[in-house]
Amino acid sequence: MAHHHTTPTLNELVSGVADRLKTAGTGFYLMVFVSLCMVLVATGLGLMTMFKGHEAYYNVYREVPWGILIAAYVFFVVTSTGLCLVSSIGHVFGVKDFMPIAKRSVFLSIATILSGFFVIAFEIKIPWKMAIYNVISPNLTSNIWWMGTLYGIYLAFMFAEYIFLLLDKHRPAVICGFSGSVAGIAAHSNLGAVFGLLMGREYWQGPYMPIYFIASAMMTGCAVIILFHILGHKVNNEQMTPDMQRALEVTTKIGILLITVILFFTTWKLIAGAAGQPGGAWPIVHSEVVGHHAFIFWFFEILMGMAGPLVLFILSKGRDMKMMLIASVSMVIGIFVMRYNLVYLGQALPVYYSLGVNEFKEMLNYFPSIYEWIITAGGFGLTALLFLIGEKVFDGHKVEEH
Repeated sequence: MAHHHTTPTLNELVSGVADRLKTAGTGFYLMVFVSLCMVLVATGLGLMTMFKGHEAYYNVYREVPWGILIAAYVFFVVTSTGLCLVSSIGHVFGVKDFMPIAKRSVFLSIATILSGFFVIAFEIKIPWKMAIYNVISPNLTSNIWWMGTLYGIYLAFMFAEYIFLLLDKHRPAVICGFSGSVAGIAAHSNLGAVFGLLMGREYWQGPYMPIYFIASAMMTGCAVIILFHILGHKVNNEQMTPDMQRALEVTTKIGILLITVILFFTTWKLIAGAAGQPGGAWPIVHSEVVGHHAFIFWFFEILMGMAGPLVLFILSKGRDMKMMLIASVSMVIGIFVMRYNLVYLGQALPVYYSLGVNEFKEMLNYFPSIYEWIITAGGFGLTALLFLIGEKVFDGHKVEEH
């Protein structure tokens, strides 16, 4: 259906958006209201923590300084990078089957990284200082400096790419999309290195983390693309076009591949942490597999995050939308817990454990406070809010044929 369309005027665009907002049902506005409330409550609490100090509200402490807010940040940027990489297969690398998911995926990758920044802003006590010092006093040997800088570059490319996609400027969109993918891989593998280059944490240390982060980003990307494209059609009360069904079918196939890759990664991570019982990793692996954290690991990470969705995806053949929806929701929950475990368990073993210091004979405990949960929920609320508004403002992110 190659038809040359004229660029609509501003008035036409505004009236189009107004019409779509008028025809939206009560359910839509209820969801917008709920997600907006989540964001506002989280923002209010976040500002309170800036004034009163984290120790008054958060359950992190000196030995476990990174909590659920870091895990949520990692989750959102994992999702963002995954959306960018999986959707780039289509409109950057020219695989026709993936074309229909391009616009919504790029929009969502912007939404999820903004949610990540939202959560981390309340984890860093005074975020604007970080932005200022990032520029005036860069430390080129710091992973976290690179993290902020590379994600900033990545976000700029994603914004530019989405604008060019909206304007139907294909070539600049491809250039920005490619640059965004490169920046995303750089930023995200560097985020893995934030964990992987810590000599004092044997469970994280090594080249495994950056590689794992990229693979799990693509796995998450597949789940989130399937989830939000099915939800998008529900929100807009639209039937899926055959092209879109085909796009979700191939996304499911890539998802199946990537789940098996991550299962293989997880297996070897456990074996490496058990073989020869390395002092800094063995107690953690033991607690994951048979100990204190075993239920969370087996039920959420393995069953909900990977094994269950793998079976459902294979049974659905990429066509049974209900099954794919259940699988992708399950994956998103499981993957969030995977990020939480990754961040928490790496610190759960005290640094002095292997020295046999009396005060640190046990694993360290941490459970997020209600405030941390609310701010995390605010991140999800922001993604939901941007998704809902995006569906109406950008008319369901339809992609023109070229």
